[in-house]
Amino acid sequence: MTDIDKKTAPDESLAFVPSDSARLLQFITDEKPETGSAIEIADGVFWLRFALPMKGLDHINLWALKDGDGWVVVDTGIGNKDSREVWETHFKDLMGGRPVNRVICTHLHPDHTGLAGWICRKFGAPLLMTRGEYFLCRLMAADTGHSAPNEGVQFYRKAGFTETQLELYKARFGGFGKMITPLPQSYDRLVDGELGLIGGREWRVIIGSGHSPEHACLYCPELNLCLTGDQLLPNISSNVSVWPTEPESNPLEDWITSCHKLKAELPKDVLVGPAHGIPFRGAHKRLDKLIEHHEKALHRLAEHCREPRLSTGVYSVLFRREINDGNRLMAVGESVAHLNCLKGRGIISRRRNDAGQFTYKTKRSYTG
Repeated sequence: MTDIDKKTAPDESLAFVPSDSARLLQFITDEKPETGSAIEIADGVFWLRFALPMKGLDHINLWALKDGDGWVVVDTGIGNKDSREVWETHFKDLMGGRPVNRVICTHLHPDHTGLAGWICRKFGAPLLMTRGEYFLCRLMAADTGHSAPNEGVQFYRKAGFTETQLELYKARFGGFGKMITPLPQSYDRLVDGELGLIGGREWRVIIGSGHSPEHACLYCPELNLCLTGDQLLPNISSNVSVWPTEPESNPLEDWITSCHKLKAELPKDVLVGPAHGIPFRGAHKRLDKLIEHHEKALHRLAEHCREPRLSTGVYSVLFRREINDGNRLMAVGESVAHLNCLKGRGIISRRRNDAGQFTYKTKRSYTG
């Protein structure tokens, strides 16, 4: 029952996370590549740059990996005409007319899965995803054109939405499937720790969570390269939200745990191929920065909730951007994610007020 307004980038958090990029990270280039470019960043691994029709995030990085007589595609771009045309050029020029023999999607969001079904059908190639991502993607696509469910309306009403804001949510609901071509009716499951061969080299699946349920990163020890999708980005923090489909979830705790996991499983000098931004080295420093940012946000939030607060009443301590009709769903989703994390840690309590809205109040000091 989540919905994504294409005016707002689904991968980008509204919270500002200082990246200190120039000091902490080593980028492979200072130049932003052009849309439609293909740059070989490791033997047989090509970095493809595609445009996105979204505010705040105008591109996505996709990947084409040589694999014997064919290719493996990792993430596919949004399902529009412009992206299909760029892919057709790559199929002819970069890939030399050789087939795509596998399509891998790191996670379900439309800028990653948008053309997966189209490419799979074009080449008769299997789709590889984790189970949670594949089935949630199909579930969300099935909502396309339907009315907003009562559970979603009640979720946002309890969060503090006005009636006008609820009407806007209902009007925008059900657009997910318009941004993707239909997924294949079957898939091959990616499992955490699983090893597979691409181009004669072993690649290992590392699964993270928080931004999406079972996000797959692909790590090749021989190349010392990890394609991290949205699980690790150099300049922004990925959106971590609670959505109406799972209102009691704790994705922020999952996200922080996943940051620690990536730090434990990846070498300090690994080359990171992110879904957005420039490939870089300095993964451990960036992961530390992301963890620190969210822990500080939780501390500010606990102090702010010394008095009872609605989910819609905590924006000022979490976000530096103006919250408006274009980003309100993500803002309240991130707010609830932070509040659910504090509730899960036993730091705040939640009650329902006379208007039927959830209020949150700190019951003990934050020591994170």
